[in-house]
Formats: sequence, structure tokens, C-alpha cells
Amino acid sequence: MHPLIPRLAAARVIPVVRTTRPELAEHAVDWLRGVGITVFEITMTVPDAPGLIRRLAADPALLVGAGTVPDRAAAEACLAAGARFLVAPWVDAAVAEAAHLRGACALLGAMTPTEVRAALAAGADAVKIFPASSAGGPGHLKALRSVFPDVAFCPTGGVDARTAPDYFAAGAAFVGMGGRLVDETLLARGDRAAVEQAARDALGIVQA
Repeated sequence: MHPLIPRLAAARVIPVVRTTRPELAEHAVDWLRGVGITVFEITMTVPDAPGLIRRLAADPALLVGAGTVPDRAAAEACLAAGARFLVAPWVDAAVAEAAHLRGACALLGAMTPTEVRAALAAGADAVKIFPASSAGGPGHLKALRSVFPDVAFCPTGGVDARTAPDYFAAGAAFVGMGGRLVDETLLARGDRAAVEQAARDALGIVQA
């Protein structure tokens, strides 16, 4: 087991920060940190994501990773910026290899048993089930866990505070929350209170 897996599991909820402007991503991290979240996935769809990762990773209190990593070149750019884990919603052995050469954790995406097996063979330390809600939700995850009882699964895509407990009951090690937690509309209008409340709701329900 990669040494970061227990820390990700302890965090329970990994915010997937996906915004069209980097300053909104920085606001999201700052505001979510205010309610006690210290683990963040910055997706490569954020403009200048490696630059943002570099700024955030300079803070030793934060555990910062890169998401939607498209290829090895992007993986290496994020790792050089300080990313401690890499996430791809598909199977890419080159991304996993780049992560492991830097001691980082690799999460590769899958939906079916065949894909889960391929992700593990490609070097995944944890398997991201994406898109979780449209793939069958907690029931689908429970079925996968019956075949792969020792795999750390991270369902992402449509997961929110209401459904997160069901995913944990089905065997999730931790979950990714994107738009349900990092709402760009709220960020753009500067509604910090609403973003913080959504985070408190998510953390409260998950911890309960």
C-alpha cells in the first residue's frame, strides 16, 4: 500500500477543484481550508494548473494532487510542481510510472472489473470509479468490492453529502467531490459562506 493511501482515507472527502479561472480555484482551496479540509485535487482543466499546484504545495500543511492528468508530460509537470498524487479517469501506465518514480501516489480510473484489473496492472495505488453515479452508484461499487476486496476505491462523479455515506457503506476508501462541493457559481459571486456551509455539511455527514 502506498503510504499516502491512509492519509487520503483519513480525509474521507477529496475536493476535486475544477474551475475555468485559476483565481476561483485558489478561492476554493482557501475557503475549504477554512473548514478544515487540507487535501485537494487540482484538475489539469484549470488554467495553469501546475502553477497553482506549485503555489499550494509550498504550504506543508496541504496535501495537493493533480487530477485529469492526460499524459506523462503533464504528469511530470505536476510532479515537478509538487503534486503528491496523480489522478486520471482512465488507465494510463505512463502516468502511474511517472508518479512512482517521484514517490507519488497514482489513482487510475475504471468502471468495470476488467478495467479495475487493468488499472491495478498499470500500477494504480487506488482505483477511481468514474463516473460513479451514472455507473450504478453505491450498488456498483459494492459489486466491485466483492471481487476486489483489498482495493482502495475512490468513487467520483455525482457524489455529494447525501450519497457519500452510501458509498462508504459500499466499501469506498474515500470519495471525490467536484461540483457538489466546489461550485463555480458560488465562487464567482464570492459567496464564501455558502461554499463553507456545503463543506461543513459534507464533512459532518461523512464523519457521522
